[in-house]
Amino acid sequence: MKSINEINFSGKKALVRVDFNVPLNDKFEITDFTRLNAAESTIKKILDDGGSPILMSHLGRPKNGPEEKFSLIHLVGHLQKTFGTEVKFAPDCVGDLAAEMASNLEPGQILLLENLRFHSEEKKGDVDFAGKLAKLGDVYVNDAFGTAHRAHASTAVIAQYFKNNKYGGFILDNEIKNAEKVLAGAEKPYTAIMGGAKISDKILIIERLLDHVDNIIIGGGMSYTFFKAMGGSIGNSLVEEDKLDLAKTLMEKAKEKGVSLHLPMDSKVADAFDNDANTKIANNKEIEAGWMGLDIGPEAVNSFSTIIKESKSILWNGPMGVFEMSNFSEGTSKVAQAVVEATENGAFSLIGGGDSAAAVNILGYGEQVSYISTGGGALLEYMEGKELPGIAALK
Repeated sequence: MKSINEINFSGKKALVRVDFNVPLNDKFEITDFTRLNAAESTIKKILDDGGSPILMSHLGRPKNGPEEKFSLIHLVGHLQKTFGTEVKFAPDCVGDLAAEMASNLEPGQILLLENLRFHSEEKKGDVDFAGKLAKLGDVYVNDAFGTAHRAHASTAVIAQYFKNNKYGGFILDNEIKNAEKVLAGAEKPYTAIMGGAKISDKILIIERLLDHVDNIIIGGGMSYTFFKAMGGSIGNSLVEEDKLDLAKTLMEKAKEKGVSLHLPMDSKVADAFDNDANTKIANNKEIEAGWMGLDIGPEAVNSFSTIIKESKSILWNGPMGVFEMSNFSEGTSKVAQAVVEATENGAFSLIGGGDSAAAVNILGYGEQVSYISTGGGALLEYMEGKELPGIAALK
């Protein structure tokens, strides 16, 4: 994959696939700037060289064509403030007007195209649609790691129109370098923290990590499937009944490979899935009927924190509980604090996108960890050893 460090963009129109899939509130205000901030260096490089960036992205999951809540026009103000230049907005990503606006773009000006997913052809990987997009630029840059695992028109198919003029942006570079740090060159002890609801979402990554890590910490809803597999009573906690044998197999594999698999021994349980529910602390093998685990308990927090603070390499993917509810956010918050403390003491910490990244940013720790991935699903697939279409297309 060629890096944008290898090209001078002077006089060139650079068609850049960015990941501007950012959360907006009901007033269409941006509530998390992580992905926008990450894209700055690539866009700035093009501008500084005397090129013209033409930015294309998706936002949300529009079902039936254009919808105001998914329009990228809401990002124009922020981009103008960030780059100190006019950002022109094309009300469609293809068609005569988009082509005319791209053609008239002067060096140092930015053009933002409307949401790619307002056209169903984007997700279908339609070749003709990719061809229409390709006509807008001289050079193609993919800097959208968050969608690199999708074979969409703008992330993979389009690259065929740019034979020797296709490059990976700085985000792609950074994501791969940082993923490799915890795959190939991780300093020991190396701890992976896996949270979230389902084992089924994390099977492949856990299996691959067993060949690299010293510790795997399991938190979140997925932990109760392990406890049920061990014969415990988990009340009304989340469980994947069809994955009980898999949980046993993963525990056996960890033992065979000398990896310490740490489960949370207690939980903050509730009598309803509600922030205002009645709560108490329970042993995870003895949760009563009618109660469900919604966060790790104090004993789990202490043991997990100790392991994390003693680690030299840390990968974290997935929260420890239902952290979006304030009464069940403490476990995730305490784990984040332990990761920050370990990082301050010289550990390398990679936060694996998605909910973990959101939690770290909400807690204000974004600058205190080593690297926050912009792509949860893409990072996991890369670490599972899968080839990502968006990256393969650039080779």
